[in-house]
Amino acid sequence: MENGRVDFPFPYQPYNIQQQFMQALYSALDQGKVGIFESPTGTGKSLSLICGALSWLTDYEEKRKNEAAALLQEGETALTTPATEPPGTSSSTELDWITDFVQKKAERDLVSKLKEEELKRKKREERLEMIRNNAQLKYAMKRKSCEDDEAFKLLEQSKEDQTEAQGEDEELLVAEYESDDESKTSSRLNTAEDDLDDELVEEHVAKIYYCSRTHSQLAQFVHEVQKSPFSKDISLVTLGSRQNLCINEEVRRLGSIQRINDRCMEMQKNKHEKHQPEEGGKRKRSAANSVCPYNKALAKQQMRDDILASVHDIEQMLKLGRETHSCPYYSTRLAVPSAQLVVLPYQMLLHEATRKAAGVQLKGQVVIIDEAHNLSDTLSCIHSAELTGAQLCRAHSQLSQYTVRFKSRLKAKNLMYIKQILFVIEGLIRALGGKVGQNPQSQATQTGTELHTINNFLFMAQIDNINLFKLQRYFEKSMISRKLGGFVEKYAGSGVSLHTQSHANKENRRTEGLNRYLKTLQSNQSVPPVLPENHQGSAEAEKVLSVSPMMQVEGFFMALTNSNTDGRVVVHKQGILSESSVRFLLLNPAVHFAQVLKECRAVIIAGGTMQPVSDFKQELLFSAGVGEERITEFSCGHVIPPENILPLVLCSGPSGQELDFTFQKRDSPHMMDETGRILSNICNVVPGGVVCFFPSYEYSRRIVSHWEASGALARLANKKKIFQEPKKANQVEQVLNEFSRCIQRCAVDSSGLTGALLFSVVGGKMSEGINFSDDLGRCVVMVGMPYPNIKSPELQEKMSYLDKHMSHSGGRSPGQALIENLCMKAVNQSIGRAIRHRGDYSSMVLCDRRYSRPATLAKLPTWIKDRTSTHATFGSAFAALRKFFLEKKQMQV
Repeated sequence: MENGRVDFPFPYQPYNIQQQFMQALYSALDQGKVGIFESPTGTGKSLSLICGALSWLTDYEEKRKNEAAALLQEGETALTTPATEPPGTSSSTELDWITDFVQKKAERDLVSKLKEEELKRKKREERLEMIRNNAQLKYAMKRKSCEDDEAFKLLEQSKEDQTEAQGEDEELLVAEYESDDESKTSSRLNTAEDDLDDELVEEHVAKIYYCSRTHSQLAQFVHEVQKSPFSKDISLVTLGSRQNLCINEEVRRLGSIQRINDRCMEMQKNKHEKHQPEEGGKRKRSAANSVCPYNKALAKQQMRDDILASVHDIEQMLKLGRETHSCPYYSTRLAVPSAQLVVLPYQMLLHEATRKAAGVQLKGQVVIIDEAHNLSDTLSCIHSAELTGAQLCRAHSQLSQYTVRFKSRLKAKNLMYIKQILFVIEGLIRALGGKVGQNPQSQATQTGTELHTINNFLFMAQIDNINLFKLQRYFEKSMISRKLGGFVEKYAGSGVSLHTQSHANKENRRTEGLNRYLKTLQSNQSVPPVLPENHQGSAEAEKVLSVSPMMQVEGFFMALTNSNTDGRVVVHKQGILSESSVRFLLLNPAVHFAQVLKECRAVIIAGGTMQPVSDFKQELLFSAGVGEERITEFSCGHVIPPENILPLVLCSGPSGQELDFTFQKRDSPHMMDETGRILSNICNVVPGGVVCFFPSYEYSRRIVSHWEASGALARLANKKKIFQEPKKANQVEQVLNEFSRCIQRCAVDSSGLTGALLFSVVGGKMSEGINFSDDLGRCVVMVGMPYPNIKSPELQEKMSYLDKHMSHSGGRSPGQALIENLCMKAVNQSIGRAIRHRGDYSSMVLCDRRYSRPATLAKLPTWIKDRTSTHATFGSAFAALRKFFLEKKQMQV
């Protein structure tokens, strides 16, 4: 078949829609398309992605190998064929000789290059084969004890060593800086990002980058790869942050990702500097000058080979790292060039700086973005930034103290850029209505929200004369944020083990030292630090000062370098400076997605529900310069039989009350009572679990309080045990477990209950990523339509931007379409929680007359929309519901 294959390796006989999915995916990759693939959850989407994409990759590499061999043979034949000189002589004989020489040289160069590439390929294949065959013997050659003993001795010794303050502060100084327009020479800055131990950079093989939203989704995907026919042949690596992959407990317990990154980077710098003696053969060392015992070149190379030898998820890599005493974070980065499948989270692929830091190269490669229904929002969130007044004041105070401390030792260029950073921070504080040098907790400001274009905000803050692009480069090259973080940590305490009794004396001494140093600054310098009023001897003050917000400031500065039309600055004044905030809002996510689309050979955007596709293409693809001819779409139904789902639209309740949950009517007692009666009737006929979604947490609270007062909640509790979505994320699993156990118990005991009722919220913790399969979700009830808050200034600005820059379609403005799309995307995600596999069955009850509108029904997934029936009266809907579950009960009997 052209641009495709007929058979795909699969762990079992694929469904027809899986076969179609893989065929369409193969063709999209082969033709270098941007594909939008929609396959409902429960249809085996992950396995279809794996088998379709890896089948194409296998064929592609085989094709390249054959083409290279053919070119090599053709070149060798051309070299060995003697050139035939034409009879006779002419005046062009000399020119012909020169032309022939040039052609022969080009042919020899081509053959040489092809031979070199073939040799590289063979060596890479031989190395990977050796890795797979000898994975179990890797650590027979370990010389662990000597190296580890030496590293731990160095670690302990470095903690105990103390030198004079001048020597201790050496690592906190930014190196001499020269801007681009003054010097073309390479910078002499300490680039602690030299994380690969000067290893030779490997050429990247053809690969597929797969990304998803959460680490649990990535782990689930890796498990699917392990079950696939490609598990023994594919080289896979899972990337993650230091917070997810670090096994050094001393670093892990720092908690925040920023502090973990900073400590890790400091350890890398110490490692590189430990072999560079100072003048006189002595090396300066500080209390923090420790090295990581897990970051050894040989161990990392061995772990890299093990990672490539077989498929590991993150938990397995952490276990492997602890067993081999090697760093999983750096080992996985070493494995990226040779890996054929790289699994990574959204942020690592969609953010350019993070992508480069991870060693991800997109040129000519394939990217698959799964769970992409919120891709536009994800891009906007990744590239937005927010700063509070408290963070700005703290950053200004800390950088001022840093400048005072090292003023005599900083070069003029550094001082100039630091003063510019301070000037911009002062402008941001003024924009919030505050003053520099005063406690943000006691500074009163006005209240209200303002929206500005980037240029207008720069003028308002009086920082339009500062070149933010140069400041951005200075941040990047000088690593001033990390230096300042080290400075604050050193003088404000690390924040580790603050509450342990054994460290109390040490922490008291550290706090006293901090206070003495701050008093010195206050008495000798003109820059007073901004401190809480009760900071003297306070552990809380120490914790506040021990985290530098300069990283967030750097991110906000970078956001302000966006095009004036692509973003807005939102100024929230809350009456107190510390609680006020300034936020950059990205309006055009396509500007950051364009580079991914441009560099990659093919991009596949997949999800369970991608509707409405037209708006998705308009906002993310057309705006990024992708033509219609490069876009391909695929959408399939569900594997379940059509008779296994019953979607109903309810326009009125049992008493005849019209169901209109608009903002003006949903709080009426009549509407709340009618909703209670609907749920009571549903619970009478639906076995197992019923999940009821409310449009917001606030409305859920109000309606449940009303039912409690009217007695409706007690009546519901007599039919099914009631559970509510918890406010804290760490309690979700516990509630779900209790919900599940209750349904299982009710199926076998004689308590009179017929299952459980769960109150949840659209867009909450249980509306996405949670499976209510089988008896856990026999019915999903959607109360009202979860429209976003249209009065939100951010949303109004987004609507205005779309109306101005996007084309109108379907009689609705792009801004109005955005509101409808946000609502229906949330609905689709919630009602899709119930059907999880081929044998599952469930009903979906949409309680609001507005669901009956044709334009709204069209935004439901096709496999649901085709089975949806609209009921003007509750009686007809209830009869259909009762018949549906009666038939399912008879089938089970």
